[in-house]
Amino acid sequence: MNQETNMTHQQMLDLIQQLNDYSYAYHVKDAPIVPDAVYDRDYRQLQDIETEHPEWVQHDSPTQRVGEKPDSGFVNVAHTVPMLSLDNAFDNNSLADFDQRVRKLLNADNLVYCCEPKLDGLAISLRYEEGRLVRGVTRGDGLSGEDITSNIKTLHSVPLMLRTKTPPAVLEVRGEIYMPKEGFEKLNALAIKQGDKAFVNPRNAAAGSLRQLDPKITATRPLVMCAYSIGYVEGWNQPESHYEGLLQLSEWGFRTNDLMKRVEGATGCIEYYEMLNEKRADLSYDIDGIVYKVDQISLQNQLGFIARAPRWAIARKFPAQEEMTRVVGIDFQVGRTGAITPVARLEPVFVGGVTVSNATLHNKDEIARLGVRVNDYVVIHRAGDVIPKVVQVLVDKRPDNTTEVVFPDACPVCGSDLEQVEGEAIIRCTGGLVCGAQLKESLKHFVSRKAMDIDGLGDKLIEQLVDQEFVKTPVDIFTLYEKKESLLAMERMGQKSVEKLLASIESAKSTQFNRFIYALGIREVGEATARALTNYFTELDDLMAADQETLVEVEDVGPIVAQHVKLFFDQEMNRKTIHGLLGAGVVWEKKSQASSDELPLSGKTYVVTGSLSQFSRDQVKDKLQSLGAKVSSSVSAKTDCLVAGEKAGSKLTRAQSLDVPVIDEAGVIALLSQHGAI
Repeated sequence: MNQETNMTHQQMLDLIQQLNDYSYAYHVKDAPIVPDAVYDRDYRQLQDIETEHPEWVQHDSPTQRVGEKPDSGFVNVAHTVPMLSLDNAFDNNSLADFDQRVRKLLNADNLVYCCEPKLDGLAISLRYEEGRLVRGVTRGDGLSGEDITSNIKTLHSVPLMLRTKTPPAVLEVRGEIYMPKEGFEKLNALAIKQGDKAFVNPRNAAAGSLRQLDPKITATRPLVMCAYSIGYVEGWNQPESHYEGLLQLSEWGFRTNDLMKRVEGATGCIEYYEMLNEKRADLSYDIDGIVYKVDQISLQNQLGFIARAPRWAIARKFPAQEEMTRVVGIDFQVGRTGAITPVARLEPVFVGGVTVSNATLHNKDEIARLGVRVNDYVVIHRAGDVIPKVVQVLVDKRPDNTTEVVFPDACPVCGSDLEQVEGEAIIRCTGGLVCGAQLKESLKHFVSRKAMDIDGLGDKLIEQLVDQEFVKTPVDIFTLYEKKESLLAMERMGQKSVEKLLASIESAKSTQFNRFIYALGIREVGEATARALTNYFTELDDLMAADQETLVEVEDVGPIVAQHVKLFFDQEMNRKTIHGLLGAGVVWEKKSQASSDELPLSGKTYVVTGSLSQFSRDQVKDKLQSLGAKVSSSVSAKTDCLVAGEKAGSKLTRAQSLDVPVIDEAGVIALLSQHGAI
């Protein structure tokens, strides 16, 4: 619903100019100066004022046009059929309004829509003549774009010839070119290593890669093209539906999105939105919304177009993953291994579905790379459960009162000296467990679910126990029964809570060797490495006495990990802690010295996803690993089997696309029972 505005005519003109500046930077220069959410907010504000005062509408308003003129450097080519923008729906109500509007125009009771993820990349039009790729053109201003055919040909996801003996005489395919998250991270890591400027996000990286004047550079970039429609065709009978057209493109050799789906009515559209929004963070590529299209082509033709968009399609945006805000200060946090992490305190901003007031700056080098200062305006990024981070400083908006970030000379918690190992970006506190911050984080790790799994010992209680000096090492946790009266006096600790906690501590004494090693918090030793170490060394004494030459013989253990393991066990304080834990009654079942090659699932890689009812995912992972399997967090062509519970999501979709065998919970229980793991 439109809201009344109090904007003057001049303020509206200023807003139009601002939006046009945003549009030029985004569409023409491939260098956005504000997040999409800021543009969308201002665009809706302009729509409201134009609805309220239609006599004020200007010919250069972004609501009346498609885009801007392309930059020089490439030949400009007209599109056979314009590549128009889409109108946006920002909530369920506006999506329902769209459905009602098109049904009214068509005098239809119900409609079928084709739903597709809206990839966050660059729109492209590919022209094929007699099945051969002859031209690739960017969207540009929607009416014409830049000819980047030489660069397009370097993309392996773009067929140079259609996979058919009877191609259309002319075919124009519309699609999106994007950079997968993994490729983006590797590209940035290489850029930073070589002293080059890193890209802000995958979309910027794709834009910069695609518009290189030298195709050899484009060829080295991890770009992917995904087709989303047939834009124009001659000499071929087009299918009756948009969905069938996408299936035909797939047969001709184009990549299409495996999450596309046909649904009925507004209810189906809303359910698809909720499903994809839940999966969004787990996808291997960025999406910023969903595109809904009336599926039947004849109905699309009936509906036609308005000035800037088709009547038969609409885009539903997700909550913004990037937003603009201001840095009001910098805090320095100390982690479990002593790492000093600068954290930006922000003016609270709603992004990624939550209100964010802090964002990581990672390390001193990242502060220098970004050039961030206190009081700067910045862009922050948050996706799914990922920790919010600062990705860009808006230098053009920098105020006069900014101040440089000063990194501390000593630990901000305990005052100990700081050290930085050559070749590492991280600066660390040397205080060890003498540092209160390191002690608290180490204890939180020690009691966590994947380590000793002590229920009832949450973060706040650990902080209280450390602050009151009841716990100074992990060993002290197992003597808390001696302080029962003190525990009862603590905040929110009643008789039942204390008894439950002490019972959980007692139960945790019986653990597994790999969990114990993981719980110790050795640098660079995660769950998988702890499992590998305890598979190789079945006795704790042998592991503690191993030299680096022996340690690197362990699967997945390289020289750096071996160095950290050796250093940990060489330190007297750590050895004292281990012996104290054993003396407190911590035990595990000894495993027989069996070669990993003798285990039934040796050499097999499994992935576990979805909700399980009889066991937790971690329990299933442990049991598979006990049988020699390697458990991975992502599905690839090397995956031997996916264990898929309820609501398996994108991993199941990827497994099916790669023809990876899939078993359900009953299947994995049968497998584990067959080999005596349960």
